[in-house]
Amino acid sequence: MTFTFDPDHVALLEAEGWRAYYDKKWPRVLYLTERTTATQFHVPFPLSLRGAYYVTRAAIAFKPVDNDLATTWAGLRAYYALVRRWSDLGFDVDRVADLELQYWIVHRRLSGAPDHVELEDVLTELHSAMFGLGRERTRESAKWRTLAAMTVDEITGGRVPPLEGNWLRLREQLRRCYHSLRKELAV
Repeated sequence: MTFTFDPDHVALLEAEGWRAYYDKKWPRVLYLTERTTATQFHVPFPLSLRGAYYVTRAAIAFKPVDNDLATTWAGLRAYYALVRRWSDLGFDVDRVADLELQYWIVHRRLSGAPDHVELEDVLTELHSAMFGLGRERTRESAKWRTLAAMTVDEITGGRVPPLEGNWLRLREQLRRCYHSLRKELAV
């Protein structure tokens, strides 16, 4: 089996997932994460629901300012162990969980900052480690995901109104991220 996914569908699910996360709609986060886990990583139900539980629990533990990083990391690690088993990707589970948590931390710290190079670097590493691609091949996907993170920060930070057009811009940025990854995986 070769790893494949539908970038448009995954972008839609992830954009809606970010929206639910910032609105603290945890049942919706769980549902959207389950669909992403099944759609992107080919994890069968009910294991996809278990994976979604791990990530949702990690997100809830991370959400407060005085977050619980140990619980967050444990949830991410459990999730990526499940994903690795079913996805046909051969990544190092601990490394990817570390990078995902680093991404969450850096994204939060840089919210509203003018320079997001550090976030793009972390995402480049995350995509490289997860998909087994060289960093030069994941830079474009990381760029688009960084722009999506900046857009969600503008919306949730009140710098732009939470209009549907702004959420659509975020979805388009994620779509470009995932199209870039799919293109590189096909090479």
